[in-house]
Amino acid sequence: MRFSFASLAAATPRPRREIERARRVVTVRAPDGWTDVQIEAWLDWADDNGLVLEADDPLAGIAEAVAARHALKSSARREAVGAILLGLVAPADIADAPAALLRLDASEAAAALGQIISTRRTAGLSRSALDAACEALGAVTNAVNRCEGPSEDCADPARNPALARAALAARRAGAGDADILRAIGGEPFDVAPAPEIVPPVTVCLVEPAIDIADPTWRLAAEAALGGDLVLAFDAALADGILAAAASPAIAISLPMLLSVTGDAFDDALIELIRLWLPGDGASVTIELAGLVHLALLDGQPETFAQALGETVVEAANGSRVSLFANDRLALLRLGIAPLGARETYQTADGETSVRLHPFLARAIAHAGGDVDAAERWVFGRRTLVGAPAIDHGALRARGFTDLELEAVERSLASVQTLADALRSPVLDAGFVRDVLGVEEAVDLLAHLGFSRSDIDAAEAYAFGHDDLSSWPDAPDLLGPVLADPAAYERRLTAELAVFSATPNLSATPLGWRATVDDAEAALRAAAREGRGAIRLKRDPLPADFVLDLPEPEAPRERRWEAETKATERIIEKVVERDRTRRKLPDRRKGYIQKAAVGGHKVYIHTGEYDDGELGEIFIDMHKEGAAFRSLMNNFAIAISIGLQYGVPLDEFVDAFVFTRFEPAGRVTGNDSIGSATSILDYIFRELGVSYLDRHELANADADPLDADGLGAGQADELVPAARFISKGFARGAATDNLVVLPFARPEPEARQVSLANADACPACGDFTLQQRGGGWVCDACGIAPSMQG
Repeated sequence: MRFSFASLAAATPRPRREIERARRVVTVRAPDGWTDVQIEAWLDWADDNGLVLEADDPLAGIAEAVAARHALKSSARREAVGAILLGLVAPADIADAPAALLRLDASEAAAALGQIISTRRTAGLSRSALDAACEALGAVTNAVNRCEGPSEDCADPARNPALARAALAARRAGAGDADILRAIGGEPFDVAPAPEIVPPVTVCLVEPAIDIADPTWRLAAEAALGGDLVLAFDAALADGILAAAASPAIAISLPMLLSVTGDAFDDALIELIRLWLPGDGASVTIELAGLVHLALLDGQPETFAQALGETVVEAANGSRVSLFANDRLALLRLGIAPLGARETYQTADGETSVRLHPFLARAIAHAGGDVDAAERWVFGRRTLVGAPAIDHGALRARGFTDLELEAVERSLASVQTLADALRSPVLDAGFVRDVLGVEEAVDLLAHLGFSRSDIDAAEAYAFGHDDLSSWPDAPDLLGPVLADPAAYERRLTAELAVFSATPNLSATPLGWRATVDDAEAALRAAAREGRGAIRLKRDPLPADFVLDLPEPEAPRERRWEAETKATERIIEKVVERDRTRRKLPDRRKGYIQKAAVGGHKVYIHTGEYDDGELGEIFIDMHKEGAAFRSLMNNFAIAISIGLQYGVPLDEFVDAFVFTRFEPAGRVTGNDSIGSATSILDYIFRELGVSYLDRHELANADADPLDADGLGAGQADELVPAARFISKGFARGAATDNLVVLPFARPEPEARQVSLANADACPACGDFTLQQRGGGWVCDACGIAPSMQG
């Protein structure tokens, strides 16, 4: 029976469809079953190969180009184009095709293997070094931009410590001084990533006579860890691998062929393979895409793979046909998704959605399983009704009402975790705070008493599982497939490899911690098992892995100190205690300071301990907006709590003086502070002057001048003490606000001189001459005349 793929393609409707590209919109004609992603994969292949698309029917032009590249005869070219437009065939590129042959016993083998190893390491280090240098240079530019001050000082590492640190880090990251200077000048360093240096895959021929203790053997094992080396144990096989790598390659969609031909699948496959065989007997690679999908529908997958291989051998009729290209993009052009529990598909209206893989669903139904149960296992039930541990009853017992449960049920259709369904805005913030008694950032489920195992079980019930590996109702026939789809695919590939002219060169994975010893052991095992060739590759580092490195200790500075004589001292043991809060007395003293900063009134209320130490502050700006008032009130509460826990007032003063924001400017009503750069600057200047004697923070003029420049004149009189003492605080203990100072001393009284017995002084004539002891002394002039009689 002969099939006409061209006739089938002509009878298949291909409506027009617009596909958005990077800078244009392309109108194509494609079958209804083709997705936009599949069409874009074909257009990408055309762009990569430099094809000029036909305006009327781009896909037909691409199909003609593919047939021409394979040098098909005119009679076969029409059928090949029809097969492509039906979605049966797509061009393929052999993944990591080997390009050179190296004999392990050759004299240049060691040098060649060393070059492969160094090239791979250079590629990895170049990417990481470039990223580190660009990040460090960006930090240099940010250090300049964040600086506040003169631009000359900000760009000087000697005056900008942050810039100095960033520049040193950039130099350590490998950036040159010229690049650092340009970064200081503001030049951007958004460097485009360098093209990845990928060494070509090399076929390394290992002769049976080579000694595995040879150092070159270990060098080959080290080179094989990067996936750049294929070790072949037969010379003819090594030549065949290189020939297949240079041959044309296509991929045939087995599922689509079955859909088009039905029961005539085997005959159609033979004709399709012969259609693409080169006429000169050269090698060709034909990948049978979707083998694992069709094998699911057969009761004996291994037997199905063997029968398929025999069909290929019959169709090849002596030609060298390789069956492995391992081209993922070719599968995308054929619309074949990898085998897994979930498949993303395109709906009729162009939207994307997720479903159970159709071939898995067909296999489950064919094996007598419950497809609906499988879908519930994968995608969940999207409800908590009947959920284990966390159901409606458990939530009602913890305070949930019908209103909250309804909101949670509605959200389960769009969220992926229970934590997202049990937080604001799904739940009202007032309900969470007032009824459940928790803050918004708290893990609500853990606070309600649910364990991690309870949460995992409820999430699996509501949102499903990643795969069907642990599905308890899986049919026995599909158990191995569902448990490990990758192992199932490798097993079928091994069955098909017997009929391929070259072995499957997909890499055998090794753990990401694999060493050279592990690679050497794997190569020896392959040689003992009689495998024709093997290719190894170490798995990439897990994305979440971070090497835990301790912080390096800072180098200790050596200081030479003069030798001092040892003196006896008492050793005391320091006992650290948890800091506790020091409560203020219920009736406390303090003061109120009224002032205006930039025209905005500010009232500062202070509260003190009995020893006069500041313990709390209140800030009142009653004419500001509610939000700003609340912000200042909460700021004052935070400062007060810090003071009561022992934070020194000095720390707050140093942290908040000179902060800049509006309102700012002239300060009126305060005899010490004349101007401030912000409300916080004024507040902590006032507290520093009043409680810490930090008079350097006072900036008011101590002796203001009048308009005539003569000053204030006579000094103010002494202020009575009653101005500073609260009669209410004393509760009448100080009557009429009078204060008795016990340390005050009375003024010395003037000495009274009795003038009753005074005589006239012969020297000055004043009647102040008095007898002192045995002589006379004048109290006015101090003379002591001698008088007789």
